[in-house]
Amino acid sequence: MGEQQLDQVASDELVSVPVREFRRLLDAGLPARATAEAFAALARINVLYMIARAWSGHIGTSFSSLEIMSWLFLNELRDLAKGPGACDIFFSSKGHDAPALYAVLAGLGLLPEEKLDNLRRLHGLPGHPHVETPYIQANTGSLGMGISKAKGMALANRLAGRPRRIFVLTGDGELQEGQFWESLASAARAGLGEIVAIVDHNKVQSDTWVAEVGDLGDLESKLRAFGWHAARCDGHDVGALERAFRSFDGMPDRPKALVADTVKGKGVSFMEAPALKPGELYAYHSGAPTEDEYARASAELLARAARLVADAGLGALATTTGRRPERREPRVSDNLIAAYRDALVAQGGRRPDLAVLDADLVKDCGLVPFAAAYPDRFIECGIAEQDMVSTACGMARRGVLPVVHSFACFLSARPNEQIYNQCSEASKVIYVGSLAGLLPGGPGHSHQSVRDIAALASIPRLLMAEPSVEAEVHALFEYLVHVADESAYLRLVSVKWPVPFTYPAGQRVAPGTGWVVRDGQDVVVFGYGPWMLSNAWHAAEEIERTTGLRVRLINVPWLNRIDAGWLREAIGGTRVVVTLDNHYVRGGQGEMIAAAIAGLGLDPAVVVTMLGVTELPECGTNDEVLAHHGLDTASLVRRIRAAAGRRMQLA
Repeated sequence: MGEQQLDQVASDELVSVPVREFRRLLDAGLPARATAEAFAALARINVLYMIARAWSGHIGTSFSSLEIMSWLFLNELRDLAKGPGACDIFFSSKGHDAPALYAVLAGLGLLPEEKLDNLRRLHGLPGHPHVETPYIQANTGSLGMGISKAKGMALANRLAGRPRRIFVLTGDGELQEGQFWESLASAARAGLGEIVAIVDHNKVQSDTWVAEVGDLGDLESKLRAFGWHAARCDGHDVGALERAFRSFDGMPDRPKALVADTVKGKGVSFMEAPALKPGELYAYHSGAPTEDEYARASAELLARAARLVADAGLGALATTTGRRPERREPRVSDNLIAAYRDALVAQGGRRPDLAVLDADLVKDCGLVPFAAAYPDRFIECGIAEQDMVSTACGMARRGVLPVVHSFACFLSARPNEQIYNQCSEASKVIYVGSLAGLLPGGPGHSHQSVRDIAALASIPRLLMAEPSVEAEVHALFEYLVHVADESAYLRLVSVKWPVPFTYPAGQRVAPGTGWVVRDGQDVVVFGYGPWMLSNAWHAAEEIERTTGLRVRLINVPWLNRIDAGWLREAIGGTRVVVTLDNHYVRGGQGEMIAAAIAGLGLDPAVVVTMLGVTELPECGTNDEVLAHHGLDTASLVRRIRAAAGRRMQLA
């Protein structure tokens, strides 16, 4: 991107609490409750600092869990100084609260202080927990895994003769996942009393109230019915937390669960969930505060922390300041989620049989306008993808056209068997997976959907497509709704991207075919999606400028279908082919194209080079992640030139 395409977003001053202030607090010999309360207040400042500096993160759930984490690490977890392999175990099953955990670990000196400047940066602190980080005991994936992992840890510790307590933090929205309930009975039957589950009951899932999606009812009674000892307390009252944990001490043979009533966004008045107006969506689940929001929020947090430190007789609170890194936003970019939002509302008006199902991602998937326009046809299923897909399956059997939504990483994997079952009934459901592919890089590999094509491509009667520009979103969705006679998976990149090409006027949508983005006769490059094709476009320009080689760039929006006749024509006389996958190379579109080329039996033979993701995706800024995986423009220049060079050597 050239500088002329960019608007500068002004940086602002950020405030953090240095680790020496945490150490001063810990060394003061204060009562445990006073120490934990002040520790959490200091940690909140650093959580806000980290997320503001990274320009992304999860504020609400980090703030709701800080008293819980602070009390656990200061007073419950034994042998922390012996290292993560020898101490009691804590991990968060929900994982969105990773910034809170990092702030607590850094405050205790268990994580290098400078790491706080590198949230969601390459080789820094991942957006969601990863076991490569010190004292992170488990990765977060699809929600609901926590108790099952804790059971496995407990059983392994028993086999090894290691008496260790295991504390696992879950979200209340997470309890909509079936695996949570599946995990309870066997833990009680095995008498795994070393397990303590804490529910961060902040009453809000991503954007909406838990009670409005799937009311948990009498949660304590439900937990007791599975054989667990259950208690409840105010999760921001460290005295109440202490009493609850001490009440667990006398029950060594039963797993324990603490329902901790918390407030999402606790500590900043305008971020706290109870401030929501009726019908309003919660605004601080994910993302970063604006400069004004940061200034207001940090002022509130600093005032409270300074007061607690002064009341403890420790004098003034020392802070450090830094600059928020610049973030440069393109002036003009294609926004596929916005395009899909508009296309969905338009099709809802044309098709009264079209219903929309969502898995707790109404804002991220662009569903708010449809829900407002057609509330009777909008179904919020919550964090329960398997239930959502089977519900859609039943609706499709009774004449409704369900359009099912979640992030691609969850929609392709957790309900994979349910999607297969639905397609086996020859009914029609449209699945829309957003946040698809390698970007954004900040959330980390649990959210970087680079295996969904492989997970779904073999399902019969499931047509898979990915648009590259806004106009193609409308064209593909129109086809899938009105023309296709089978189920479909529409894969959407969520990051906005400046695209240097346009959708051809009059382009006909035909499964298995594509269209020429940039013409040339020396190398053919097949790809799909906005940023991949854009990077390839710029790489092609650079290759032609420096070598004279002309690259034909072709968009193939179909991920599991290829028309052999069209493919033969697209390749023409060229014998150097490169495929680009916003996905693992294994199981991606490139393998499908390479196999189809082999089936053509072209003579002389075509040399196919497949580029894409080949290792677990790295977390970082988009530029960092693309460069690391060799998919930025500069890397594509080198790799496409190398592919052409290999062909010349063979010739």
